[in-house]
Amino acid sequence: MGVNLTGIVPREEINFDYLKNKSVAVDAFNTIYQFLSSIRGADGSYLTDSGGRVTSHLQGLLSRNLNLMAKGIKLAYVFDGEAPKLKHLERLRRAELKHSAEEKYREAVSEEDIDAMSKYSKQFARINDEMINESKELLSALGIPVVQAPSEAEGQVAFMCKEGIVDFAASQDYDSLLFGAPDLIRNMTLSQKRKVYGKTVYTFLEYINLRSVLKELKINQEQLIILGILTGTDFNIGGVKGVGPKKALKLITDNKNNFDNMFKTLNADFDWKEVYDIFENLPVEKKIKLKWGDVDEEKIMKLLVEKHEFNEERVRNLVEKYKKENKNSGQKGLGEFV
Repeated sequence: MGVNLTGIVPREEINFDYLKNKSVAVDAFNTIYQFLSSIRGADGSYLTDSGGRVTSHLQGLLSRNLNLMAKGIKLAYVFDGEAPKLKHLERLRRAELKHSAEEKYREAVSEEDIDAMSKYSKQFARINDEMINESKELLSALGIPVVQAPSEAEGQVAFMCKEGIVDFAASQDYDSLLFGAPDLIRNMTLSQKRKVYGKTVYTFLEYINLRSVLKELKINQEQLIILGILTGTDFNIGGVKGVGPKKALKLITDNKNNFDNMFKTLNADFDWKEVYDIFENLPVEKKIKLKWGDVDEEKIMKLLVEKHEFNEERVRNLVEKYKKENKNSGQKGLGEFV
């Protein structure tokens, strides 16, 4: 779900040259869910091997990362750890939505309604331990460092960006800004169009600078977190009833720093300080040293071709294409970056 700051956050349209020779920390689950939702058959079914094991996420990770790496972008993936207790309600909400979508999908299957099958199947994607472990295995084979966060990946990504461990944070959600990420990238995909509720939506690579956001909205970081809490986060679903981003901004301006009284007046049914504490004091791994390696074609082939029956020629062609583009661009091999 994430924080909804659409409409009030200033952003800049950029191209991939902007990220050349830059390091970017990516929210892994956010990305994997995208692939599980989008890489499917016409009837909405996952891509699988002959044993029924899902491979949609592996297909996406291979293709996207080789393409981004060929553009000289240094990627690092961060995986979620233990979720804060306040996220339990959000998980229940998502589970209910997925259960409802599964029921509608089964109805569509019985009616042989391909369009409905495709629509509802994308709404109950789930990540299991096998998917997580194999995603990490593939990323490592691609020479991409993997970081296991103790809690929320968004917070870990933001910390890494704040500390200069990476140049940018990458996520579709705005939560990274509340966690303090100074430089956020959204829509980091080569295909700048995607399906939303059955309609094609065109997007562009976005750069959001936290300092510019605060200056534009005339607030500080503390107030930005409050703005997010008012509109709703994963830790207080829905926020305060009837309060959207623009109204939240006005409330913050009118109430200055008297937030206790503001939330009481609004009859908030949650403890805003508990939510605020998550964004301020989320546990993160601080001792991080990222090391990029070269693409290990043998390991990639073993996982994708031998284990999951990917087409060998297609996988080799993708790897060779990356090597050729990387060489022709005059970029250093990823293993050469300090």
